Amino acid sequence: MLDIAEELNRWVEQGREFAVATVVAVGGSAPRRPGAALAVDTDGTAIGSVSGGCVEGAVYELCQESLETGRPVVERFGYSDEDAFAVGLTCGGVIDILITPLRADAPSRQTYVAALAAAAEGTSAAVARVTEGPDDLLGRAVLVHTDGSYEGTLGGHRELDRTAVAEALALLDAGRTETVTIGEDGSRCGRPLTLLVEASVPPPRMIVFGAIDFASALVSVGKLLGYRVTVCDARPVFATATRFPDADEIVVDWPHRYLESTEVDSRTALCVLTHDAKFDVPLLKLALTLPVAYVGAMGSRRTHIDRNARLRDVGVTEIELARLRSPIGLDLGARTPEETALSIGAEIIAHRRGGTGVPLTGAHTPIHHDGSTAPAGRIGSVA
Repeated sequence: MLDIAEELNRWVEQGREFAVATVVAVGGSAPRRPGAALAVDTDGTAIGSVSGGCVEGAVYELCQESLETGRPVVERFGYSDEDAFAVGLTCGGVIDILITPLRADAPSRQTYVAALAAAAEGTSAAVARVTEGPDDLLGRAVLVHTDGSYEGTLGGHRELDRTAVAEALALLDAGRTETVTIGEDGSRCGRPLTLLVEASVPPPRMIVFGAIDFASALVSVGKLLGYRVTVCDARPVFATATRFPDADEIVVDWPHRYLESTEVDSRTALCVLTHDAKFDVPLLKLALTLPVAYVGAMGSRRTHIDRNARLRDVGVTEIELARLRSPIGLDLGARTPEETALSIGAEIIAHRRGGTGVPLTGAHTPIHHDGSTAPAGRIGSVA
């Protein structure tokens, strides 16, 4: 649901009533992950997607029905389901979808409204809602903030709310969207409960060092992948907004000095395109000690060998060097800046998702990986 938070927040501000269909569980080769959503308002306007087109029509009708009745419902679509096959889910997967009507009288409407506002503003928060349990709790939600405070209730049981908050905080800290099960004792309702916890955090960072033509193309790819992109170069004549109109931030500074002063985390991608030893060596010496998701450096194989020797000379260990993706990017036969940027983006995706980078044709590898190192972002922005 939070993947379309900005649009839904506008609907809330306009006073619209709507139903939200959210993928809450998947199996096999499903096209969208938990958290993906489609919403339909009372006028029949639809936004978002739950299946990449496979079952959108059927889900659209379920949203309209839920809006009329005011009752949440969970529906399963799978390749063995004749009805689902008829509407197009032939990819071999199974998806469970929760449809929640957010009418004015919906029990958790204000919690959902607050969750949408937080996600639209880029505030870190997580919303936990019941996807399996007693009918009167289905769709109930709590919104959890980073300080542990929360809004809403899953049914008036304080102990249940506290348990849900603890689960949501753990996933919020990791920036992950997952389902969790609360046992019979913790649920306080005589049976286990399943919750979908959607975490919304600011987008991950990509820092591109080196204001060259390849960097401009990489900025575009980074934005497409949902990163907040910074370009850094010590040369003010090259590091300009005119040359990098899509960048979120342009910094004129020595790369290693800027990296020392800025905040990075386990989702950050560092792309070193300077291929100049006076910039690369101090920058990479620092970068390879930081707990970031990806460090890549551009250059020929000869440059790579020379750079590694220089890095060893300044004390970089073999373990640290093993983290360096160099020469940067996957082997796509890229030549142009745009093709090279695409190869870098593809390597970042493969690295964070656990992909191999080999062609899917003839391969026996999964099409969709559940990489545990996936960076967090507003749901759907970097998935």
